[in-house]
Amino acid sequence: MEKTTVILENAQQRAKEMGLPYSGVLFPAEAYTLLQVMPGIQLIDVRSKAELDWVGRIPHAIGIELRSYPDMQLNPDFLEQLSDQVDQTSPLMFLCRSGVRSSHAATLASQANFTSCYNILEGFEGEKDEKGHRGTVSGWKAAALPWEQS
Repeated sequence: MEKTTVILENAQQRAKEMGLPYSGVLFPAEAYTLLQVMPGIQLIDVRSKAELDWVGRIPHAIGIELRSYPDMQLNPDFLEQLSDQVDQTSPLMFLCRSGVRSSHAATLASQANFTSCYNILEGFEGEKDEKGHRGTVSGWKAAALPWEQS
């Protein structure tokens, strides 16, 4: 449990330094470690269904679109769908393609009284490489963490 405490304290310090309104900011490897050792923690993947189907998904993550493909309009039922699938007091880690939508999701959830919300920096695919491709420089995939493709 000592490793869990250090990861959470570092994540909380990052969020504080960045002036973020939610509990903390995690790197993908830290998020994966927490999934392995922290009972009750949930990974919420807020990418679109199209991204989950075409790009890949993380086993056992809960998929709730924050924005829907192709117009990427905000899902008006996001918080209701989140409430239906997780407890408001459970630790939640939000993930998207690069960390932007998941930051928005963590903010929305925190404002709706979910008490322990974390954003996963770099997201599933991370930043673009020199050829303009994602998934090779940073993010969940580049860190070689478990994922699958349909």
